[in-house]
Amino acid sequence: MASALLVVLVVGLAGNYLRDDHSWRLSASAAAGLVLGAALVLRRRFPVAVFGVIAVVSLTAAALGVLWDPFLALSLALYAVVVALPQRKAAIAAATGGGVVVAAVLLSWSSPWTYVAGLPLLGIAWVSGRAVQSRQEQTARFERQREERILADERLRIAREVHDVLTHGMGLIAVRSGVALHIAREWPEEARETVRVIEETSRHALAEMRRLLHMLREDADLAPAPGLAGLAELAERAAMAEVEVALSVAAEDVPESVGLNAYRIVQEALTNVVKHAAPARCRVSVTAEDSEVRIEVADDGSRPVPAERRRGHGLVGMEERVALYGGEFSAGPRPEGGFLVRASLPYRTEGDT
Repeated sequence: MASALLVVLVVGLAGNYLRDDHSWRLSASAAAGLVLGAALVLRRRFPVAVFGVIAVVSLTAAALGVLWDPFLALSLALYAVVVALPQRKAAIAAATGGGVVVAAVLLSWSSPWTYVAGLPLLGIAWVSGRAVQSRQEQTARFERQREERILADERLRIAREVHDVLTHGMGLIAVRSGVALHIAREWPEEARETVRVIEETSRHALAEMRRLLHMLREDADLAPAPGLAGLAELAERAAMAEVEVALSVAAEDVPESVGLNAYRIVQEALTNVVKHAAPARCRVSVTAEDSEVRIEVADDGSRPVPAERRRGHGLVGMEERVALYGGEFSAGPRPEGGFLVRASLPYRTEGDT
């Protein structure tokens, strides 16, 4: 559109000013207008080349007295250069454009002062181009920040998954290994049973790690993520490490993501019981009511609560999972002894507005 309007303007002005001139100037002016208009069509794809062509054609036409506009084409070409190039290179182009205008004023023998208006037009093109480039840079910066946040969230999610899998499995293995070493000589049968438990726990941990690695490598169909249905198996594995678990689950139609996070919270809480309180009894309650899953894990361990259990990586991970849903989280020693973890995971159902 800008190219067509420029051609009409140049040819129209030339026809008006040269209506009584029967020399070559009218044809030359029309040709210059067509060249400038055609070049402007390509200004976004080849901004520097187009700017150079327009600068040469405009200066030549002005020197010959066949350019009748105040360097509109040069201003539009400069705008494209400023938007496309870094500020330093764009400044060189702007200075070149200013030089072209000054040279045209000095060389033209027809109406040189008409070209002086080209200087403010170049200034407007510079300011407008810088404003557009600044908005583009800001948009690109926001997009990079958004991508970095997505990547950081994904890394954090993976770190939580790896932490939960490894600490749970390795915690059980460490406890049972210590028991096996202690009873190996006096109770060989019990020691063999303990080793069997270690083998089973390690196989399960390896399977979980393979699932996570498979999830990282490709987007193919994955094995089902653990959820509330897997809590019974968690309780059985905790029992192998001398933690008697009383499990109560009353939660149906819970979203898969909420079920996974509830599973991981219970898993980490039981891991801490195994590591810091075994042998002990533990009560696990998971209920869903009013679009909210409530989790409570309480043990009756008699040992003093270590500092790492009060604020370790596991508790931080649980708190972060709860924060994702805007829920509430608390963890600390019980007045009657032992440790208590409470968490809530609000979620929206299809019927919620």
